[in-house]
Amino acid sequence: MHKYMSLQNELERLIEGDTYRDGDKLPSIRELSRQYQCSMSTIIRTLAELEKRHLIYSVDKSGYYVVKKHHASHSPLSPFTDFATSAPDPDVFPYLDFQHCINKAIETYKNDLFVYGTAQGLPTLIPVLQKLLANHQVFAQPPHIVVTSGVQQALALLATIPFPNGKTNILIEQPGYHLLIEYLETHKLPVMGIKRTGAGLDLDELEQLFHRESIKFFYTMPRFHSPLGTTYSRQDKQAIVELARKYDVYLVEDDHLADLEQDSKADPLFSYDRSGHVIYLKSFSKIIFPGLRLGVAVIPESLTDIFNRFKKLLDIDSSMLSQAALEIYVKSGMFDRHKQKIRTSYDRRARLLTDSLIREQARTDGLFRFPMMKHPGIHTHLVLNERLSVPRLVPVLKKQFILIESIDRHYLSDFPRDNILKLNASTVKEERIEQAVEQLVEVLSKAQR
Repeated sequence: MHKYMSLQNELERLIEGDTYRDGDKLPSIRELSRQYQCSMSTIIRTLAELEKRHLIYSVDKSGYYVVKKHHASHSPLSPFTDFATSAPDPDVFPYLDFQHCINKAIETYKNDLFVYGTAQGLPTLIPVLQKLLANHQVFAQPPHIVVTSGVQQALALLATIPFPNGKTNILIEQPGYHLLIEYLETHKLPVMGIKRTGAGLDLDELEQLFHRESIKFFYTMPRFHSPLGTTYSRQDKQAIVELARKYDVYLVEDDHLADLEQDSKADPLFSYDRSGHVIYLKSFSKIIFPGLRLGVAVIPESLTDIFNRFKKLLDIDSSMLSQAALEIYVKSGMFDRHKQKIRTSYDRRARLLTDSLIREQARTDGLFRFPMMKHPGIHTHLVLNERLSVPRLVPVLKKQFILIESIDRHYLSDFPRDNILKLNASTVKEERIEQAVEQLVEVLSKAQR
């Protein structure tokens, strides 16, 4: 990422925080250059970008001054602390950047955007995605990269098409992705579950299922699992990939929060695959904004033709305008800037949430168990005392202006449920997290008594 983009994120954070008041003068270009150890031309470019976003204004021969955006939040002011919503925070959506990219896409590709495209995706976007995926240790050749209308479309296709192993059952983690569960049960597709906890999977049970059952593919979220928030160890990832090879079971790896990873040594399942059994899925909805509806699938050679054929019959192509805008957004460096911004913002929230829960767990005896994670994510879960009922807690907490949601929809209809409270901080403002956790635990304590 360009230096000016990183600096832009830092100055935006200071301006939107409490460091500056409305009308405060910024340090001079020379002072900023010395403070951030970069050239004056970099400072000038950064200030120009901030001025375009109406965060500062310049006065000739005087300098740059701060413009505070009063009530600038894109979210309506609300008294509620929302631990239920898993969507990205609207206040970190890249509205202006992406609007520019859409306009630029129409100008650049006007002869190509308003006709049917290809099932695989916009041809000029594919090599851009290839490079982007390589940053996540997913090295794929262009013929195996397919743009989809979100990860949900890719999952629907994979659940439908026949696989080379000739098997029929779909295995999913429990709890797991609620929309996939709903899709499979609605279409009455053969599906079975395997329990996942804060400690991961029982690999012996997984091997028995791979050996005994006709498993077409195993759907898994190795990192930042939703709704648990946990991540497999490297040893577990390697073991799962080896079991897939041994028993000819495909792995569908949903890496929807890969862009939030803080651990540079954390690699996906795909990076350990040498037998062509891992299908890698990545979404842009959770990092940019949900309405973009774009995802990318890396399909092994044994499935590429049939996947593309079924996809073409389903929707001919994914939105060409969105694809063209995404291409410009990534190539310009704006995506890297936004990724750094949202990763930093979510990391602060995740650590506040984790630290608060650790403190509360220490002062309450047996009220809940909280999984310790080296690199906490934006969402997590509590295993509650059996005397506590999440459905009964929902209305009680709502009266305290705290929103939570039952985990029931993350389970198959006939799978045993654990007594879990899921928490997501993606839309919770930093200043509310600690107090909200204290209130939450107070309600849990009263409910247990």
